[in-house]
Amino acid sequence: MVKIPRNHKGKAILRMKTREDIESYLLKMGVSHDDLGGDIWRLRIGDVENLMVSLAGPVVVFRLKMMDIPAARREALFETLLRLNTTELFHCAFGIEGKNVVLTGALELENLDLNEFQAVVDDMGMAVSKQYPVLSKFRDVA
Repeated sequence: MVKIPRNHKGKAILRMKTREDIESYLLKMGVSHDDLGGDIWRLRIGDVENLMVSLAGPVVVFRLKMMDIPAARREALFETLLRLNTTELFHCAFGIEGKNVVLTGALELENLDLNEFQAVVDDMGMAVSKQYPVLSKFRDVA
Protein backbone atom coordinates (compact mmCIF):
# COMPACT_ATOMS: atom_id res chain seq x y z
CA MET A 1 0.00 0.00 0.00
CA VAL A 2 1.34 3.43 -0.99
CA LYS A 3 1.31 6.02 1.76
CA ILE A 4 0.38 9.48 0.48
CA PRO A 5 2.01 12.37 2.34
CA ARG A 6 -0.47 14.81 3.86
CA ASN A 7 -0.25 18.31 5.27
CA HIS A 8 -1.37 19.37 8.77
CA LYS A 9 -4.99 19.64 7.56
CA GLY A 10 -4.95 16.10 6.14
CA LYS A 11 -4.85 17.25 2.51
CA ALA A 12 -2.68 15.18 0.16
CA ILE A 13 0.64 16.79 -0.77
CA LEU A 14 1.39 16.30 -4.44
CA ARG A 15 4.93 16.69 -5.69
CA MET A 16 5.65 18.72 -8.81
CA LYS A 17 6.38 16.54 -11.81
CA THR A 18 9.86 16.74 -13.32
CA ARG A 19 11.73 15.91 -16.50
CA GLU A 20 12.15 12.39 -15.11
CA ASP A 21 8.38 11.98 -15.11
CA ILE A 22 8.25 13.03 -18.77
CA GLU A 23 11.01 10.55 -19.61
CA SER A 24 9.09 7.86 -17.72
CA TYR A 25 5.88 8.61 -19.65
CA LEU A 26 7.73 8.41 -22.98
CA LEU A 27 9.24 5.05 -22.02
CA LYS A 28 5.91 3.66 -20.77
CA MET A 29 4.25 4.76 -24.01
CA GLY A 30 7.02 3.20 -26.08
CA VAL A 31 7.48 6.44 -27.99
CA SER A 32 10.71 6.81 -29.94
CA HIS A 33 12.28 10.10 -28.91
CA ASP A 34 15.47 12.13 -28.70
CA ASP A 35 16.41 14.03 -25.56
CA LEU A 36 17.65 17.34 -26.97
CA GLY A 37 18.71 18.63 -23.55
CA GLY A 38 17.36 21.67 -21.79
CA ASP A 39 14.07 19.87 -21.02
CA ILE A 40 13.21 19.39 -24.73
CA TRP A 41 12.37 16.15 -26.49
CA ARG A 42 11.68 15.35 -30.16
CA LEU A 43 9.15 12.54 -30.54
CA ARG A 44 8.81 10.22 -33.53
CA ILE A 45 5.40 8.57 -33.86
CA GLY A 46 4.72 6.83 -37.16
CA ASP A 47 5.11 9.42 -39.90
CA VAL A 48 5.37 12.24 -37.35
CA GLU A 49 9.02 13.04 -36.70
CA ASN A 50 8.96 16.57 -35.38
CA LEU A 51 6.63 16.61 -32.37
CA MET A 52 8.51 18.70 -29.82
CA VAL A 53 7.78 18.45 -26.10
CA SER A 54 9.31 20.92 -23.68
CA LEU A 55 9.03 22.03 -20.09
CA ALA A 56 8.31 25.73 -19.77
CA GLY A 57 8.07 26.57 -16.10
CA PRO A 58 4.91 24.99 -14.71
CA VAL A 59 3.71 23.85 -18.17
CA VAL A 60 4.47 21.01 -20.58
CA VAL A 61 4.31 22.41 -24.12
CA PHE A 62 3.68 20.30 -27.23
CA ARG A 63 4.48 21.81 -30.65
CA LEU A 64 4.50 20.46 -34.16
CA LYS A 65 5.11 22.38 -37.39
CA MET A 66 2.49 21.34 -39.94
CA MET A 67 3.43 23.47 -42.94
CA ASP A 68 4.53 26.87 -44.21
CA ILE A 69 1.79 29.45 -44.63
CA PRO A 70 1.14 29.68 -48.38
CA ALA A 71 1.25 32.93 -50.31
CA ALA A 72 -2.18 32.36 -51.87
CA ARG A 73 -5.55 31.27 -50.42
CA ARG A 74 -4.50 32.29 -46.92
CA GLU A 75 -7.95 33.38 -45.83
CA ALA A 76 -9.43 30.01 -46.82
CA LEU A 77 -6.62 28.22 -44.97
CA PHE A 78 -7.17 30.29 -41.81
CA GLU A 79 -10.91 29.61 -41.92
CA THR A 80 -10.22 25.89 -42.32
CA LEU A 81 -7.85 25.93 -39.33
CA LEU A 82 -10.47 27.63 -37.15
CA ARG A 83 -13.13 25.13 -38.19
CA LEU A 84 -10.81 22.19 -37.51
CA ASN A 85 -10.00 23.60 -34.06
CA THR A 86 -13.68 23.47 -33.11
CA THR A 87 -14.67 20.20 -34.77
CA GLU A 88 -11.67 17.88 -34.90
CA LEU A 89 -9.26 18.64 -32.05
CA PHE A 90 -9.66 17.93 -28.35
CA HIS A 91 -6.33 18.46 -26.58
CA CYS A 92 -4.50 20.71 -29.03
CA ALA A 93 -5.13 23.50 -31.54
CA PHE A 94 -3.84 24.83 -34.83
CA GLY A 95 -2.14 28.20 -34.74
CA ILE A 96 0.17 30.54 -36.60
CA GLU A 97 3.78 30.99 -35.51
CA GLY A 98 5.84 33.28 -37.72
CA LYS A 99 5.37 31.92 -41.25
CA ASN A 100 4.25 28.47 -40.12
CA VAL A 101 1.06 26.62 -39.32
CA VAL A 102 1.67 24.79 -36.06
CA LEU A 103 -0.21 22.39 -33.87
CA THR A 104 0.18 23.15 -30.16
CA GLY A 105 -0.96 21.87 -26.82
CA ALA A 106 -0.11 22.54 -23.18
CA LEU A 107 -0.69 20.84 -19.87
CA GLU A 108 -0.01 21.91 -16.31
CA LEU A 109 3.02 20.08 -15.00
CA GLU A 110 1.97 20.01 -11.34
CA ASN A 111 -0.74 17.33 -11.64
CA LEU A 112 0.26 15.80 -14.97
CA ASP A 113 -0.37 12.10 -15.33
CA LEU A 114 0.39 9.54 -18.02
CA ASN A 115 -3.18 9.50 -19.38
CA GLU A 116 -3.23 13.27 -19.94
CA PHE A 117 0.20 13.23 -21.53
CA GLN A 118 -0.72 10.38 -23.86
CA ALA A 119 -4.04 12.02 -24.79
CA VAL A 120 -2.24 15.10 -26.14
CA VAL A 121 0.36 13.04 -28.00
CA ASP A 122 -2.36 10.82 -29.51
CA ASP A 123 -4.55 13.81 -30.44
CA MET A 124 -1.63 15.48 -32.21
CA GLY A 125 -0.66 12.30 -34.04
CA MET A 126 -4.24 11.78 -35.17
CA ALA A 127 -4.52 15.41 -36.27
CA VAL A 128 -1.45 15.05 -38.48
CA SER A 129 -2.63 11.86 -40.15
CA LYS A 130 -6.22 13.03 -40.55
CA GLN A 131 -5.82 16.76 -41.22
CA TYR A 132 -2.57 17.03 -43.14
CA PRO A 133 -4.27 15.87 -46.37
CA VAL A 134 -6.87 18.61 -45.87
CA LEU A 135 -4.28 21.30 -45.16
CA SER A 136 -1.83 20.21 -47.86
CA LYS A 137 -4.32 21.34 -50.51
CA PHE A 138 -3.40 24.90 -49.50
CA ARG A 139 0.36 24.47 -49.98
CA ASP A 140 2.16 26.60 -52.55
CA VAL A 141 2.93 24.71 -55.71
CA ALA A 142 6.53 25.20 -56.78
